[in-house]
Amino acid sequence: MKPVIVVHGGAGRIFKEREEGSRTGVVRAALRGYGILKQGGSALDAVEEAVRSMEDDPHFNAGCGSVLNEKGEVEMDAIIMDGKNLDSGAVSAVKCIANPIKLARLVMEKTKHMLLTDRGAHLFAQAMGIPETPGEKLITERSRERWKNNLEPDSNPQEFQKDLGTVGAVAIDSEGNVACATSTGGLSNKLTGRVGDTACIGSGGYADNHSGATSTTGHGESIMKVVLARLILYHMEQGMSPEMAADTALDYMKIRVGGLGGVIVVNNSGEWAARFSTKQMSWATVKDNQLHYGIYAGERHTKSVDEALASESEGF
Repeated sequence: MKPVIVVHGGAGRIFKEREEGSRTGVVRAALRGYGILKQGGSALDAVEEAVRSMEDDPHFNAGCGSVLNEKGEVEMDAIIMDGKNLDSGAVSAVKCIANPIKLARLVMEKTKHMLLTDRGAHLFAQAMGIPETPGEKLITERSRERWKNNLEPDSNPQEFQKDLGTVGAVAIDSEGNVACATSTGGLSNKLTGRVGDTACIGSGGYADNHSGATSTTGHGESIMKVVLARLILYHMEQGMSPEMAADTALDYMKIRVGGLGGVIVVNNSGEWAARFSTKQMSWATVKDNQLHYGIYAGERHTKSVDEALASESEGF
């Protein structure tokens, strides 16, 4: 099996001045994940590494760069899933951790549980020796600015939710195993303790070697109502291509609950898709040593991996 990785940096509205950073960020993440796959590494390691790379990038609403809740704090959710045996690990409402995806993987591998939340997740992180990152370090100027603006009496937080920026990755490795990973800071000015789709298995992501893997982004409550990730895999189980399955599920979510979003998909034969019903979604994929990436509907740039790696080392 030829390995494939697909990543997204969130669906929504990507402001002009942030486009370049979003493109560079998803390309870097895809190249890092593919580097692992190319050396015979697992899909699980590849998606974790790709997502970790975007959590560390302040352009995205995950890890450093996460949006703030109503109290001005960062609370993050993440999930990872192994398509080989349907094992999964997730964390929700976690604070003071640089890479929630790493913690989600530890939940999967070191506990009998699938989801740890808030204080319990914090205690588990301490037990696993994950260093605490001061909350302030995860807050960017932009997130603080947005939080303040949303506190204004005449503000409309809904308007700001359009620029979402959840991050995710899906991959298939040379053994034919699939995996997904998704991580987010959630909605700006959300209620304390609000958990969206990301940490919920079947909504924020799903992976099953029998069909494929998907990671979602968009309006979390809408995604949860239609269990979007699992819905896409169901359509693929009925014989649809990744692209058709993604479009069918996104259309259903829009018509049934008025929700917009985006998804990345890979099936168990290595076909992939990156589809969205929002204005934009930053995405990148590597297959057959070719990198493809874009932000707008219909936009697709292509480079060889070698060319992309060379230009990345020169600062893109």
